Amino acid sequence: MNGLREIADLPGPRPLPVVGNLFQIRRKHLHQSVEAWGREYGPIFRFRLGARTLLAVTDFEALTTALRDRPDGFRRTKLMETIGLEMGLTPGVFAANGEAWKLQRRMVMAGFDPTHVKAYFPSLLKVTQRLHGRWLKAANAGSAIELQPELMRYTVDAISGLAFGADINTLESDDEVIQQHLDKIFPAIYRRLFSFIPWWRIVRMPSDRQLERSMLEVNRAIAGFIAQARARLEAEPARRAQPPNLLEAMIVAADEGDSGVGDREVTGNVLTMLLAGEDTTANTLAWMIHLLHRNPVALRRAQQEVRERAPDAAAFTPEMMASLDYVEACAHETMRLKPVAPFQVIEALRDTEIKGIRVPKGMGVWCVMRSDSVSDKHFTDAQAFEPERWLNQPGVASSAKRVSMPFGAGPRICPGRYLALLEIAMAMAMLLAHFDIVDVSTPDGADPAEQMAFTMMPVGLRMRLRLRT
Repeated sequence: MNGLREIADLPGPRPLPVVGNLFQIRRKHLHQSVEAWGREYGPIFRFRLGARTLLAVTDFEALTTALRDRPDGFRRTKLMETIGLEMGLTPGVFAANGEAWKLQRRMVMAGFDPTHVKAYFPSLLKVTQRLHGRWLKAANAGSAIELQPELMRYTVDAISGLAFGADINTLESDDEVIQQHLDKIFPAIYRRLFSFIPWWRIVRMPSDRQLERSMLEVNRAIAGFIAQARARLEAEPARRAQPPNLLEAMIVAADEGDSGVGDREVTGNVLTMLLAGEDTTANTLAWMIHLLHRNPVALRRAQQEVRERAPDAAAFTPEMMASLDYVEACAHETMRLKPVAPFQVIEALRDTEIKGIRVPKGMGVWCVMRSDSVSDKHFTDAQAFEPERWLNQPGVASSAKRVSMPFGAGPRICPGRYLALLEIAMAMAMLLAHFDIVDVSTPDGADPAEQMAFTMMPVGLRMRLRLRT
């Protein structure tokens, strides 16, 4: 690797002794701090969090190359794996690395093939109709809907039903426990990943004890899901030929003689689906509703498409959802502007290079996923919400898909991306078919803040609806 530049020679914010650049960032807005550094120092720079030096990359072509070099060249960080194990998390396909990831990926993908996804549709439709009923009550009462918590209920119910065959029904119950426990896990991982001192290894705070109780409850619920699924497969052997939910599909795949995985890996992936399926889809929906309300021309076009092609949530079909091209374009445009994973951190498994920079084994690479996605260098009027750019314009849509990577890239691209888009389409179609959006706003009237808690969420959005006129 002669002739390569060294990371120490790169520009970047000036670090302080010991703490590095930790005091120059706010943890809840960490992604924005690093994006701002990218605008100041260029597409490749360095910064320090405590003792850790990180190589930051904003260039989408360099990011694509690095992300495709997984699992052999890069992995998720050892720190993330360590923190997850300390919390009692069994690594699923999201956190697993190397050969363990390859085996689990095969098992998980078995549950995401088109035949299985189509089989999940009735379960998802039932949850969508419950959301309709809940929002109907709010519209009739003139009540404000706390958007993000409401959508979290929808996504927890959706993923539990279609993925695990479990009808936990948080939408019609205000005291269901599993969502309350799930909501503590991602924020805890995020706090620990970016803490200067690992206090939880020294003293257990009240929040740590609460986290332990939440992990116990979640693991107990997951054990119940798996036991129920195995009982169903035992009682009805025909289910093995066409499993009606993701969990049973994973169990069937795991039970194959050469799978290399068992109930432990199934457990890890149940938790992965619950966590990833809740936060990411709910936050994308919240951002999408906000952006549509701010852009009335796009909102009217989306309403018109839904009301012509899918006018009644009670009669939704997979074919209707597949016909909503503009609604899907709105989802992609939302994820370009407001990706719920605006950065990833990966770790080099061998000495390598990125854009002429020597990257030693073990070096952390901070992948800034949004910078090029909102750059006028790659998009006309890049800050504007223009779903049309995702429709079939020669060269434009394909270029957008290369630059904007909300689901990641390469072999570790999110396996549930098509299922997430289906959930988004169904919730948005129900909303646009049956309601008019009166208002989407924050308590102070300002734009919603972007807040990181492992995923990027809008803060304080409230929605008011009225029945469609």
